[in-house]
Amino acid sequence: MRKKYTHLFFDLDNTLWDFKTNSMYAMQETFRLLNLEKKGVEFGHFFNTYSLHNDSLWAAYRKKEVTKKELTRQRFQLTFDSLEIDNVDALMMNDMYLKEMPKQSHLIDGAREILDYTKSKGYRLFIITNGFKEVQHEKLKQSGLQNYFEKVFISEEIKMPKPGREIFEHAIKSSNAKKKSSLMIGDDWEVDIRGALNFGIDAVYFNRLKQPKSNSAGDVKIIDSLKELFLVL
Repeated sequence: MRKKYTHLFFDLDNTLWDFKTNSMYAMQETFRLLNLEKKGVEFGHFFNTYSLHNDSLWAAYRKKEVTKKELTRQRFQLTFDSLEIDNVDALMMNDMYLKEMPKQSHLIDGAREILDYTKSKGYRLFIITNGFKEVQHEKLKQSGLQNYFEKVFISEEIKMPKPGREIFEHAIKSSNAKKKSSLMIGDDWEVDIRGALNFGIDAVYFNRLKQPKSNSAGDVKIIDSLKELFLVL
């Protein structure tokens, strides 16, 4: 796959910023602040239930089937309903959780090393991420990743989430990049990889969870760790 790429477009959550770990710690603190253990619910059960509802709602949000406001309320309200928790305001818990989230700064193993390397080699670095603008910018700032990137393209600001063609097109044009010299790096096959390929740029699939995938469409390199990027770039 080795080519002369000039522009690298990274996904953020679970590619560089450890969303799985950070979200759990943020939720744990929110759970504690609201004294939800007094509702007779164990945190692990609460978090797993929330995660199922959250993942489902994000899939609907990407398809524009629910709004941001509906997503942020329903992911907690549905969790409360499933666990028979009452007298807790869903939007209040959402606001508390989103305030705790950027305070967490765990990175995926090798993230800083690969960013230092690509920056030193003269690559131009960018972020293309789904998420809410106020949270994503703060994550980058608090984790110390902000200064690596020239621009950050967030689905809420672009008004189109990945895998939609529009966000990739906007990012390429705004970065003054050429498709043939651009590379997308992300952990979600459907959202990051198929989105990039459908737009016509190469991609690296960061298969952290070692999901079975065949390299059958476009120019895709599959890696299990970020350190493998040293062999690609």
